[in-house]
Amino acid sequence: MTDPTAQPGAAPAPWTNGGAGVIDDTTLRRYESAGFGRPTGLGSRPALLVIDVQYRTVGTTPQPFEEAVKEFPTSCGETGWAAVGNIVALLGAFRENHWPVLYPHVAPKKDFDAGRLGAKVPGIMHVPARGYDFVAEVAPADGDVLVPKRHPSAFFGTPLTSYLIEAGVDTLVVTGCTTSGCVRASVTDAFSLNFHVAVPSDAVYDRSPVVHEANLFDMAQKYADVSTTAELVPRLTELRAARRTR
Repeated sequence: MTDPTAQPGAAPAPWTNGGAGVIDDTTLRRYESAGFGRPTGLGSRPALLVIDVQYRTVGTTPQPFEEAVKEFPTSCGETGWAAVGNIVALLGAFRENHWPVLYPHVAPKKDFDAGRLGAKVPGIMHVPARGYDFVAEVAPADGDVLVPKRHPSAFFGTPLTSYLIEAGVDTLVVTGCTTSGCVRASVTDAFSLNFHVAVPSDAVYDRSPVVHEANLFDMAQKYADVSTTAELVPRLTELRAARRTR
C-alpha cells in the first residue's frame, strides 16, 4: 500500500493537531490501537470554504470573549480574530492559484427560521444587521461563491455540492467557525460525500478552547487531516507544483 504521507499534498508526520491539554493518554492509546486517524492527503483540485466569518462571530474589533458577547451574543471574541489572520494566508494561496473559494454564511434570521436552533440558542435570533457583514479582511472577492445557509452544515439545504461538482473539486480546506458547530457539521458531510478534507487548526475557532481542541482531535481521528496553516500552505504549494508537471 502506498504511504499517503509520500504523496503530493499529503500531511507530513506528525500530521494531526488538536486535543492539546484536553485529551488524556488513555484516549490517545485507544484511538491509536484501533487504527484511527490515518492521513488521507489532498486530492488534485482543492476548494476553500470560509464558513461564517462574519462580524457576528468575531465582533467588530478584537476583544476578550466576555466583552465581545456584549456586542454580539454569537461572538467568539479575539480567538476568532487570531484565526482571521490565518484565513488571509490561505485565501492568498487559493486566489493565486485560481482555486475555488466559497463562503457558506449565516443568512439574516427571520421569525420563521427559529425552529429547534432558535429554541436552543435564543440569542442567535436577535443579531443586529451589522453582524451579518463579512469580516473585511477576508471578505469575498469577484468570482467567489456565496452560499447562504440556515443550518449548521454548509451542505444542508444548499447548492454547495452542485457548485463543487461543477468546479471539479475533490478536496475541501475548511476554515471559519465554530469548530464544534458549523465547521464540524460541514466536515462530516464533506467526508460522507467522499471529499478529501483538510482542517487548518488555527484557521477555525470556537468560543471554548476545550471544545475547540476536543473537536479538532475527533475530526483528525475520523474525518479530516488536521494541521496548522503553516503546515498546510506548503502542501498546497506542492500540490500546485505536482499539477504543473503532469
